[in-house]
Amino acid sequence: MRLSLFTDYSLRVLMFAAMREGSFALRDAADAYGISRHHLVKVVNHLARLDYLETRRGRGGGIILKSAPEAIRLGDLVRATENQPPLVECFDPATQTCPIRCACRLKGILERSLAAFYDELNAHTLADLVTPSARRQLRPLLLSPALS
Repeated sequence: MRLSLFTDYSLRVLMFAAMREGSFALRDAADAYGISRHHLVKVVNHLARLDYLETRRGRGGGIILKSAPEAIRLGDLVRATENQPPLVECFDPATQTCPIRCACRLKGILERSLAAFYDELNAHTLADLVTPSARRQLRPLLLSPALS
């Protein structure tokens, strides 16, 4: 399994937002991670539509985390940001053509494995990624002294 860059960037933006504990400009996150501002515009807009972030324009505007980090489950976030094809062809009833689907045991194993993956992610929240000790390590890497 491989997560998309979009999901990776989504996780990073939410971690950045949790680290900031206040509003920030898009360019702050882009600069901190060395990611194109253009890519992050799409990510931030999507996260705002999903109600993870709030964005405000104009003077005094910026981006802010909309929920407490403890309320943001990682599995739910990954599901909401991943837009990849099904793990295997037989997972999509509209396109599956597998001739052994009625006797295949692999599909069930893969379904349970995927469910376990999301269950494990949902056992963790954004808060688990920005614990006090993680913040001490991340702050100098992500936040310039003027921003923290």
